[in-house]
Amino acid sequence: MTRPEIGDWKSIEELRGLQERQLPPLLARAARSPFYRSRHTGRSAPATPADLRSLEPTSKQDLRDAYPFGLLAVNRTELATYHESSGSAGQPTASYYTQNDWADLAERYARKWVGIEPSDVFLVRTPYALMITGHLAQAAARSKGATVVPADSRSYTAVRLLHRLGVTLTWSNPTETLLWAAAARAAGLDPTTDFPSLRALFVGGEPLSPARRARIGALWNAPVVEEYGSTETGTLAGQCPEGRLHLWADRVLCEVLDPESGKLSEEGRGRLVVTPLYREAMPLLRYNLDDEVEVEYADCACGWRLPVVRVLGRGGFAWPVGTGTVDQQQVEDLVFGLPAADGVLFWRARADRDLLHIQVEAREERAAAVERRLTESVARELAVPCRVEALPPGKLVPTDVLTANPDALKPRGLFGPEENWDQALLYY
Repeated sequence: MTRPEIGDWKSIEELRGLQERQLPPLLARAARSPFYRSRHTGRSAPATPADLRSLEPTSKQDLRDAYPFGLLAVNRTELATYHESSGSAGQPTASYYTQNDWADLAERYARKWVGIEPSDVFLVRTPYALMITGHLAQAAARSKGATVVPADSRSYTAVRLLHRLGVTLTWSNPTETLLWAAAARAAGLDPTTDFPSLRALFVGGEPLSPARRARIGALWNAPVVEEYGSTETGTLAGQCPEGRLHLWADRVLCEVLDPESGKLSEEGRGRLVVTPLYREAMPLLRYNLDDEVEVEYADCACGWRLPVVRVLGRGGFAWPVGTGTVDQQQVEDLVFGLPAADGVLFWRARADRDLLHIQVEAREERAAAVERRLTESVARELAVPCRVEALPPGKLVPTDVLTANPDALKPRGLFGPEENWDQALLYY
């Protein structure tokens, strides 16, 4: 199967032409799945772009109700992998991919402006679990010939690997890079100067404000390259050299749903709705991720000619405080807008109805200034009542958590006289 690459289209009109040519075969594949067959009972199966526009979005609840194989559109023997995501509802949604699906997934992930090279040592921190993220990074890195280092949740171990192996690229959520920085300092290392091989930090899995991205990049003296996706879809967007996040609209048709009116449009603010165009095992038609986004078809100096997206977080995750509302990205931008010399890496906040309570870790000599500056910025930018507490380092993220390096235990039945046999069935 031939899939488009960046540069195959010269305008948004040509991009739309690529999308429309791929829709008929996708719709034919979708008609083979039990879910879409039952949804279209009594009328002709959709076959054209106009038919797609008449369909109601596919919801996460639809995926839960169709668990596990209600959306399967190929023979089960054609599957390469099976995955699940529980999301915030605690009910699993299933996702499955053929080998051709995986080729598409790996190609999209590897569209980083900091390219993956055979000479790279690529540390993968996101879990090798039912979710797709760790497997996706490994598949993309191996497709480019890079050496993959599968890491675990131990921050100190990650720092040791970064330092001793000369790791050049990493894949994690943004918070993990801050934990590594704190663990490096606890080990007597400077993340800015003691990791000269590091070329870039690839991050995803949580909303990332511009201020936090800039702080992480400065901490590690390396670019922070963001991407956005899900276990159900794989990578949906990646960051260009200009620092903007672009939707891979040549591979995935993207729309914006206004949750109030139900109207779908090409751009604007609302919930992201996607139709992966090359999916074989599990075609998804107008799948509503429930993520709040802003999409704009705007010129960008990168020349990719792809829509720009801002990911604002899971829909509905804004909290009323006083006469206003706050969301995580707003607070995060203000926290990481504090001077780097304040030493703030970790924070938390509680949005009560009458007060936004923020706690941050800060150096003792900077605590009063941190409390004053952050209180002022919240009042100025968010206009909500606020109380800021500057806590000593280690209060929110204990140092022993950062430096712990427990042994990986294997199951044992026989122990010596001085050994602790209570660990007989405790292993990981």
